[in-house]
Amino acid sequence: MPDIDLDEFIPHRDRMRLIDTVLEVNVEKAITESIVTAKWPLVEGDYVQSLIIIELVAQSASICVGWKKKIEDPSSEGGRGWLVGIKKATLAQEKIPLNSRIITRVTTDFSFDNYTGIFGTAETASKLIGEVYLQVMQSETDSVLYTDA
Repeated sequence: MPDIDLDEFIPHRDRMRLIDTVLEVNVEKAITESIVTAKWPLVEGDYVQSLIIIELVAQSASICVGWKKKIEDPSSEGGRGWLVGIKKATLAQEKIPLNSRIITRVTTDFSFDNYTGIFGTAETASKLIGEVYLQVMQSETDSVLYTDA
């Protein structure tokens, strides 16, 4: 298990931070673990809506893409990017019970400059519960300046 500062790679805080542990990471893939809690968004009673899988894949992608950027330039700030598109999402069940352990696996499908295609899966109890294909983009600099046109 790699020693990773999640704050560096996932900009989300409090209830929006869904990843608990990074099990494996390299420049082409990341495997993460999450435990569904009542503090998560999209919780209804004793379950969370499976739509949350898209966010799990996005946060895992942030770790993968951020790790690659950090390897290329150790002074960079890990996972700073934007979700550009959800090309495909297949959710195998409607609800995920609280306290479920979700393993999310993401792999880089392609990478061109700062644009990356990511394929991710989520499973619980060794059962596939979702597949997601995301398109993400990172800024060329760690801080982006916005100006009026």
